[in-house]
Amino acid sequence: MSGKRQSYETGHRPKFLVVVDATTECSRAIHFAARRAARTGASMIMLAVVEPPDNFEWIGVGEAMVEEAREEARKRLDAAAGEARSAAGVEPETAIRVGPRAEEIIRLIHEDEDISFLVLAAGTGKDGPGPLVSTLAGKAASTFPVPIVIVPGSLTDEEIDALAG
Repeated sequence: MSGKRQSYETGHRPKFLVVVDATTECSRAIHFAARRAARTGASMIMLAVVEPPDNFEWIGVGEAMVEEAREEARKRLDAAAGEARSAAGVEPETAIRVGPRAEEIIRLIHEDEDISFLVLAAGTGKDGPGPLVSTLAGKAASTFPVPIVIVPGSLTDEEIDALAG
């Protein structure tokens, strides 16, 4: 795994990676990334991560649970892609991974050397920025393979449009 990004080399185009989940602030990251991608001529990739059940003893039931979660992730990605198209006319790539969320995000970034930015949105609740922002922008930030853009979850579409283009 090379640490060098190929985003701006001939035949490549930078990508904004957005992690799509069930949080309300996720739409802020989608809107920002879509607007920036359209403004800069970049592309966008959306990732949904299905975390497998812990130590599930009945293999068939565990597999059914993962498949059901995959289907839910697909629906969420389809809706998110619609948001990106509506916000900026961007047609994003989509990916679904199964495994621990932080590990799958990093694995995708290492596999796709066109990914230039990870775009996350901070939560607006009393519980802080949210677990994903806390995990990736906390201790791991100093060794993360790409810059992490954190969009405040309280920004409106109009405020994001003014910032992102």
